[in-house]
Amino acid sequence: MKRILAIVLFLLISPLFLSAQEQPLDLGVVESVIPAAEPSAPAPGDTKKVVPDGEKTDQTAKKRRQSSFLDLVQAGGLIGYVIILLSLVAVALMIEHALTIRQKVMIPPGFGEKVLQHLSQGQFVPALQLCKSDSSVLGQVLYAGMSEYELGWNAVEKGAEEALTEHAARLYRKIEYLNVIGNIAPMLGLLGTVVGMIYAFQQLAESEGYARAADLAEGIYLALVTTVQGLVVAIPSLAAYSVFSNRIAFLVAETTLVAEQVMLPVKKSLLKKGK
Repeated sequence: MKRILAIVLFLLISPLFLSAQEQPLDLGVVESVIPAAEPSAPAPGDTKKVVPDGEKTDQTAKKRRQSSFLDLVQAGGLIGYVIILLSLVAVALMIEHALTIRQKVMIPPGFGEKVLQHLSQGQFVPALQLCKSDSSVLGQVLYAGMSEYELGWNAVEKGAEEALTEHAARLYRKIEYLNVIGNIAPMLGLLGTVVGMIYAFQQLAESEGYARAADLAEGIYLALVTTVQGLVVAIPSLAAYSVFSNRIAFLVAETTLVAEQVMLPVKKSLLKKGK
């Protein structure tokens, strides 16, 4: 949880830091090197309206401001800010899961071979201590199984299976938050759509049916923006949930296979003793 909160804070602070580092272009230096071109006179009979350069710049800047990302965020209102917060949490969860739900983390390379080497040489206690000191899923599963050595092979096998089932359930609960976000985000977008339409019809009612298009545009704009925001958050979240769910299923099956191979000397030893 601390790691996820740290990622969320980083995602919140990084845009502010980047915007503070941006420096506007000094056009005075450019103008000192390249002289400004004089406006050409219109040809005789040409009725096309000539727009001054300053007015063109103002119009371009105005269009950019109207279509900026910040305006889209503000157009969503309170619901839009909630959706954006969910998007930051979803990105933080994706990063955290991508770093922790990996084969190298759950099944460390060479760890199974070390434990198998100790067990093949009859060094059960060093193998048990090695598993106890390892925090990976494979290490904890092997430790849970070998801790029941004195009770026989059935107890060893059951202990390992229960530990693996517990770890798998914990991993599935861990990624369930992505599924929750993927289902909540479009519902919030739908809520924003309804609020926007209510606002538009309220304007229509207050004008007694004579509302202008500009009066209705704000509510419709809110409805469309929140709908898009909800879908933009939901689609990647559900896709990531599906990817991580499949990855967990694969890693659990791989852990089971490696644990069975490592525990083979223990199985042979206990079956010979009749346990």
